[in-house]
Parts: sequence; C-alpha cells; structure tokens
Amino acid sequence: MNSLPLKALLDLIFPRACAGCGENAGGEFQYLCWNCLTTIKLVTPPYCLLCGDPVYGELSNSYVCSKCVRRKPHFDCARSAALYNGLTKEMMLDFKYRGAVWLGPDLGQLMEACLRANFHPEHIDRLAYVPLHRAKEKQRTYNQAFLLASEIAARTGIKTADCLARVEATGSQTHLTSAARADNVRNKFAIKGSCRVEGQRILLVDDVMTTGATVNECARVLKEAGAREVLVLTAARG
Repeated sequence: MNSLPLKALLDLIFPRACAGCGENAGGEFQYLCWNCLTTIKLVTPPYCLLCGDPVYGELSNSYVCSKCVRRKPHFDCARSAALYNGLTKEMMLDFKYRGAVWLGPDLGQLMEACLRANFHPEHIDRLAYVPLHRAKEKQRTYNQAFLLASEIAARTGIKTADCLARVEATGSQTHLTSAARADNVRNKFAIKGSCRVEGQRILLVDDVMTTGATVNECARVLKEAGAREVLVLTAARG
C-alpha cells in the first residue's frame, strides 16, 4: 500500500489554519483557504504604465499618472500583486511585524504570478531587495523583503544579490506625505562595495509600495552604480 506523501500526512495530523478565517487551509496555498483567497483583490489594469498605481474606471489608451509625468521615477517599471486592503493588509502586517514568516510562500506565490504576468524572468539578471538598517533587522530578527526575494529566487532561478545597504536609520513612513517620505529616505541607501550591477537588469523586491519613495531611492542608487534597468515587484500596493 502506498503511503501518503509527508505533506499530506502532516496536514492530517496538524491541519493548517487559514490566515483569513482560521478554518482548515491547504491546496495550492499553504495558509489560505479557497474562500479567503477569492477575497484578495489583485492589481489589474488599468494602472500607470510606470509606477503601476491602479486607476479606477475604464481607459482606452496607455496611461501614465500625473506623478510620473511630473517627475519620472528612477525605476523603469513597478508592479504589485495585490491591493493593500482587507486580508492582504492583515497578512502583510502579520508577516512584517508579528513574525508570521510562514506566510512567505503564499505571498511569494502571488508575487511570482505578478512577475510572470508583467515581466520576463528569463531576462532578469539579478534579484535585489530593500534592506533594513542593521539595528532594525536585529530588533525584528529578519528582513521581510529578503524573505520575499528568496521566495521569488527559489521559484524562478534568478540569483539574489545582497546589493544594497541602508546606511542610516529612518523613521516610520506610515503617516508622512509623499514629499516627506521622499525626504525621509533620500541618501539613506548605498551599494555594497563588493556588489557589481553594471549593465544588468535588476528586479528590486519589497513588501508594500505606497508612494514608491523607498523603491525609487533604491533604484536611483542602483542606476548610479550602472544598472541598465530596474524593475520593481512588491507583494502589495497601498
């Protein structure tokens, strides 16, 4: 008699609870049941061609938002898997602040789908991620952006590069205006000395994109170090 696969056997003994409703999870996603998965609002067109900010309504032509028209971002294109609301917001808060690192594979699966729908993984040279300041990472014990980048790397085969350092701690961005967020992160990142990105197409990974100030500053640093193109991928869009 064939034995059950280990994963199925463990699910029988220790059923996984859905991150949304607490009922039994399983199937394609490890910690989401089908009913809760359907409540996640994916980011779909129309959206800004550059920053990926969603537009509500119908557009017949290509669209670039007023913010990107006023000041073109340093990154070449940004896309996010899901809107930062409802269950997605709770999952991101649990993942980022409450130690729920087991949600990484499910978030990574959503991000992989977004990546394959918008970019060509085979044309990407390196995966980079937004770093935490060493004091913040020591306090939290992990960097959520690195965990997400690791998930993408495992699913696509793209190598992760430890390219960026946060050279100065910054305060929370949560309650700042768009302009204040940009000021808050200006000159706070640098290329690590051993990292070489000249002529490469870089995929920059982070957890949530709101105004885009953080990923834009990281992209500026990568471009100044010689990166040919910087694409941004985040799990959620605020």
